[in-house]
Amino acid sequence: MLAKPRPLDRIGEVDGGAAAKAAGLDALHGRLKPIEIIELAAGHLFHDEIAAVSSFGADSAVLLHMISEIDRSLPVLFLDTGKHFEETLDYRDALVADFGLTNVRVIKPEEAALERIDPTGSLHQIDTEACCGIRKVEPLARGVAPFRAWLTGRKRFQASTRAALPVFEAVGPRIRINPLAHWTTSDQADYMRAHALRENPLVAYGYLSIGCFPCTQPVQPGEDARSGRWAGHAKTECGIHLSGLEVSLTDASL
Repeated sequence: MLAKPRPLDRIGEVDGGAAAKAAGLDALHGRLKPIEIIELAAGHLFHDEIAAVSSFGADSAVLLHMISEIDRSLPVLFLDTGKHFEETLDYRDALVADFGLTNVRVIKPEEAALERIDPTGSLHQIDTEACCGIRKVEPLARGVAPFRAWLTGRKRFQASTRAALPVFEAVGPRIRINPLAHWTTSDQADYMRAHALRENPLVAYGYLSIGCFPCTQPVQPGEDARSGRWAGHAKTECGIHLSGLEVSLTDASL
């Protein structure tokens, strides 16, 4: 049985601000097992005010399986950018069926914005930041707007830019939770085997981090898992984990 947590609002009263709340939660609960963190967040800290965000990519099955063990009706947000591999969409449907998830919400870019900014669908060829902004950052900000917190499957081993990833972090006024932050590649593989979880079929072809098909390549030997994303560009993150999302989440229009 998990120890009764300090209410999030109480932490806020003592420390003030979302960043202080996140730091307090991380200090109190950041070393729990991932499934305990999910149970704590979904059942106590943010009950009925939390979602999960999943790309249904290379590492997605573990987090989704844990969620299904706790609450199959927890909202799961999927960004349909319009540029996904068909394998990703098929994998999404397969995992939903495998785990009995009942509340997957597909978030799409705004059609009017696409017509205005990317009418030919080729924006990724000339401005990857703008493409991700319209197809990922803005839609995700809309998707998480009704919630106080959301879960992700991000892990420190995935890239050097995530090496110091905390379990609880603030994004604007909300809390992002990374229950698997401390896990290693071995932890991931062991869990997949132990629960006989299906793997995204693209992993077998060297796609260790899977985004939109125009901007994703197989990973070369010795490179980190995200090296195949935006290969040849300085870009390492789509923006949904960076300050662009924070700006969107704190915008008065949300």
